[in-house]
Amino acid sequence: MANSIRRYEGRVVTVIGGGSGLGEGFANRFAREGASVAVLDLDATRGNAVAASLSSYGVAAMYSHVDVTDAESVVSGVDAVVERFGKLDVAVNSAGIGGGMHLLTEFPLEAWKQTIMVNLVGMFHCLRAEVPHMEANGGSIINIASMVGAVAHPLTSAYVASKHGVVGLTRSAALKWGHKQIRINAVGPTYVRTPLTVPAIPEEVWPELDAEHALGRCATIDDIAGVVAFLGSDDASIVTGAFYLADAGYTAR
Repeated sequence: MANSIRRYEGRVVTVIGGGSGLGEGFANRFAREGASVAVLDLDATRGNAVAASLSSYGVAAMYSHVDVTDAESVVSGVDAVVERFGKLDVAVNSAGIGGGMHLLTEFPLEAWKQTIMVNLVGMFHCLRAEVPHMEANGGSIINIASMVGAVAHPLTSAYVASKHGVVGLTRSAALKWGHKQIRINAVGPTYVRTPLTVPAIPEEVWPELDAEHALGRCATIDDIAGVVAFLGSDDASIVTGAFYLADAGYTAR
């Protein structure tokens, strides 16, 4: 994207899970487009590093500690952003875990509970903290789901269930808060090379995954960041309650 496109001048964006992977990519994209960006993450070292790096775009940035499994931690983290910048225009909820690959009947109970807690209950905590700050002037919330919010995989039942839940939660919230001009949408990325996926997927498997997509490749972080930046912008002013599959045609089969 050309540096001259700065749709987010004067706007405040939070990225929960912004310390690495897709979240870090989102933080960079919004900063590049002129937003003041708050990086909210469990990892203070990574979160502070990403926030510091955003100064290269000539924007204000901050880090705030958040544990999405703790409702009050999320409220405190989001409140700190509004205290610093005075408002919240766009919120991206990107924190999540994979949960591992197991048969349903052999899925470790604690791993199942943790996946649902982080990916789905954590998303509820994020929405609960963000919506009150947008009720007066509207805003845009983008929840990061997955393409398995629309399809499934036999060995990732916890992840699939959590991401289907995120899509339903997004639509329910969009119906409730649309009258306040709060737009709430979800994005379903396909496979992306991130710190979450690279350790879990052997290098020799990636070419096979590329071939399963209509475009002949998996997504990049920049690909997904482009979709998220669109949904947060005025270009998507009529879009709410949507689930955008950013999957290179994987689910079109």
